[in-house]
Amino acid sequence: MAFQSKKLINDPNDVVTEFIEGLVETYPGLQYLDGFPEVKVVLRADVSGAKYDKVAVISGGGSGHEPAHAGFVGEGMLTAAICGDVFASPNVESILSGIRAVTGPKGCLLIVKNYTGDRLNFGLAAEQAKSEGYKIEMVIVDDDCALPPPRGIAGRRGLAGTILVHKVAGAAAASGLSLADVVSEAKHASEMVGTMGVALSVCTLPGQVTSDRLGPGKMELGLGIHGEPGAAVADLQPVDVIVSHVLKQILSPETNYVPITRGNRVVLMINGLGATPAMELMIAAGKAVPRLQLEHGLAVDRVYTGSFMTSLDMAGFSISVMKSDQAILDRLDAPTKAPYWPVGVDGNHPPAKIPVPLPPRLSKSDETLSRPLQLTPQGHILESAIEAAASAVVNLRDYLNELDSKVGDGDCGSTMYRGAMAILEDMKKYYPLNDPAETVNEMGSSVKRVMGGTSGIIYSILCKAAFAELKAKRQTRSSAVHWVDALEAGIAAVSKYGGASAGYRTLLDALIPAASTLKERLNGGDNSIGAFIASADAAVAGAESTKDMQAQAGRSTYIPADILASVPDPGAMAAAAWYRAAILAIVEKV
Repeated sequence: MAFQSKKLINDPNDVVTEFIEGLVETYPGLQYLDGFPEVKVVLRADVSGAKYDKVAVISGGGSGHEPAHAGFVGEGMLTAAICGDVFASPNVESILSGIRAVTGPKGCLLIVKNYTGDRLNFGLAAEQAKSEGYKIEMVIVDDDCALPPPRGIAGRRGLAGTILVHKVAGAAAASGLSLADVVSEAKHASEMVGTMGVALSVCTLPGQVTSDRLGPGKMELGLGIHGEPGAAVADLQPVDVIVSHVLKQILSPETNYVPITRGNRVVLMINGLGATPAMELMIAAGKAVPRLQLEHGLAVDRVYTGSFMTSLDMAGFSISVMKSDQAILDRLDAPTKAPYWPVGVDGNHPPAKIPVPLPPRLSKSDETLSRPLQLTPQGHILESAIEAAASAVVNLRDYLNELDSKVGDGDCGSTMYRGAMAILEDMKKYYPLNDPAETVNEMGSSVKRVMGGTSGIIYSILCKAAFAELKAKRQTRSSAVHWVDALEAGIAAVSKYGGASAGYRTLLDALIPAASTLKERLNGGDNSIGAFIASADAAVAGAESTKDMQAQAGRSTYIPADILASVPDPGAMAAAAWYRAAILAIVEKV
């Protein structure tokens, strides 16, 4: 079902002009031609046509592909960009105005994407400019690798690889080369690059309804950048599979889109189409590099990841692969002031991965901790309690995530699951289970390593403070009282550093009543199983009571009270679950 799109705009007819106004206000190195409304040209503020002593490099096309092309205007890249209306070729008058504004005696190179409207409008403007005495050349970029040849007279489309051609040509011009030499380098670069795109959604033009061409769970392969249908529609696949398919298509020896063979060096560009998060683009980049290396036998010299040539609000990405040599790398690495070129990507990469530096264990001088070959009775009880507690958390992952999706960010169960699995795994290897204090300390190290966010820190603090308390009483056999003292020490530390206390709707609302109930019973001389069960029940009751509390800590503080009502705090429910499971395991053993 189609629906009206939501856009942060004014009049849909004014979006291009208002975009340009915001761009030049943001970047002082840019200006725009102020004249007839149909003239929409962004140019370098430091260039005056008649006096400019280098080759001018101009590109452009329909708007809606931002930051292309205006975001790549700057010293070392484009001299000017011509902006058409959304997905519409710029008119001849705009192109001519741009040529006249920035072209000096050395002439001008027009870089044009291979679309009929762009070729015709830039071509007519070039002929008119030549009749006025300007030296003009044009390079057409047709890097699309999605559609098999032949394509009639239309040929392959110009896509994100055009940005790499901009950079090569802009750097060549900045170095002072003649127009013929700049054209030669730009043409060579355009012949070395291939691109293919994948879309998860259809873009929406300002003021129009959103198309429902792509249904749920579908993706489109080989699309253009104007919302036109792709070469095929397929079921959505993991990004590994998508990246592999796209690279095989670009590098196919049958179609021979680009002259790239095993042993060559290449440049990779992962380009977002407008609505794709940086996280997903980086995942695609991280999967593309090893596939280029291992499956295709290519050395990857540079990786550019980001949004370079978009399609309004389309979700998806394109991949461009360019054959590189030292001359091309020098042009790509050359300095530029174009605001949207990724200046951080220059020079050869050091190894992408290095080992994590591990600090020496500080808990037992230089002694290496390991699981004892023989467990004492106390060690057996501790092992059972830890295993039961961690397993309880593992089993609650989906339930805790469901709770957290209502009152937080939806990952409490997954975060606790990672900590519990790390504890179960590490316990098999090096927990010194006959030493309660060191075991608690190692549990803190396990959760700190794998649990992100606030939860990991809270549980690390809890374990570290409990360890210090148990360590201070190591000379005596650990008793139930010692364990309660250790739990209370952990609670106090969490409260001190986190700022929460009872009634704040946190895990402390489960642990505080558990500890106080057990301590009260033990101090009263009740060392029975009932005392331990009562503390477990208190933990559960305390966690359940959080559904009636107003949040005063954590992400739940941002959630309206009516949403929090009747939903217990997932962190408190997790704490109650592992505490109860540990208590029941201990009771069963004694």
